[in-house]
Amino acid sequence: MPTEYRIQQVAMLKEMLGKAETVFVCEYRGLTVAKSTEIRSRIRKAGGEMKIARNTLMRRALEEMGHPAPEELTSGPNVYTLVYGEISEVAKALRDFSKEKGNEALIVKGGIMGKEILSQAQIFALADLPSREQLVAQVVGTIAAPLRGLVTVLSGPARGLVTCLSQVQEQKEKAA
Repeated sequence: MPTEYRIQQVAMLKEMLGKAETVFVCEYRGLTVAKSTEIRSRIRKAGGEMKIARNTLMRRALEEMGHPAPEELTSGPNVYTLVYGEISEVAKALRDFSKEKGNEALIVKGGIMGKEILSQAQIFALADLPSREQLVAQVVGTIAAPLRGLVTVLSGPARGLVTCLSQVQEQKEKAA
């Protein structure tokens, strides 16, 4: 029979998972308090939250929310990074921190995005993606390019007529 505390913890984790788009799992064994505080602040700035939870409680919360909970991700001393904002920004913060000298204790194990299980390589690939705003700007630019060309082509004859009329006007002014 689960205790009231554990039931509350699972409910709290389910609430957090309900708001999160993705969960990254990292091993933090050997990470100093200062380094832990630093990575937490980076994650917060990127739009995420780091949560240390018992693996069994997190596994239960994931399963109740309909997400996969693989044993290889939910074993050992883990910190769970819940992504509420830009996935690529949080992945970039984790990747950059773990690659810095002296931060080798933070090991990115994998992640869960919807029903998919992500490997470390996939998370690092997400970190290389541009932000959502940059992607939207690229799509809008791609859509607008043909329209810009069409406007230029359609305005060509009118521009030519105006140029021709202005030259005729100049010739008449010189003749007068």
